[in-house]
Amino acid sequence: MLVAGIKSRPEYKGIDIDPHAKRHLFVLEGEGALALMERAGSDDGDFLKKTEILYLPSGSVARNHDQALGALEADVFWKAPTLQPLIFRLRACLEGANMGTRIYISGTEGFIGQIVQVALNFGVDFNSLKTEHRGSLARRVQCVHCKGITDNVTTSPVICTHCGLPLLVRDHYSRRLGAFQGVNIDAEEPGTAPEPEEIFP
Repeated sequence: MLVAGIKSRPEYKGIDIDPHAKRHLFVLEGEGALALMERAGSDDGDFLKKTEILYLPSGSVARNHDQALGALEADVFWKAPTLQPLIFRLRACLEGANMGTRIYISGTEGFIGQIVQVALNFGVDFNSLKTEHRGSLARRVQCVHCKGITDNVTTSPVICTHCGLPLLVRDHYSRRLGAFQGVNIDAEEPGTAPEPEEIFP
């Protein structure tokens, strides 16, 4: 269902360590830990002395990525129990951040979108954020009818968890909301929605 040429669709260009940054802030989820671990192994590791890592294990608990991140001996490593405490800690980091701090984000698309949203609310330039998608392709979807948000969507159509409408998951993306748009798939003929198909595993 991916449509070429959708300008709002996010692009994740990968994480490149900025050698001129005064401070590095990594915000990682699940398999996103690998984005940092791969770079740490190919670099002399000096950047880790001025690095803070905020990590949400999410779907990777059994893989012990948290232990591997802790073993990197970054300046600060903090493991969040859930997304909300991670966002709270991220806000505190951004409130105290100085010029020259570089932000790196890696994880699922929904996670990246929510973290980017927090950074933008603090006035961080979107083009300065380094992002890399890792893990599930599940999407965060906003129903354009009731404005409710449904997380971890892997099928299209999907039933809106707020208003119950069957939604076609579009490739149009809102950076402000950190979500893709979902529109009523059977608006003209209610009850004719096709069976859900897993498209974003």
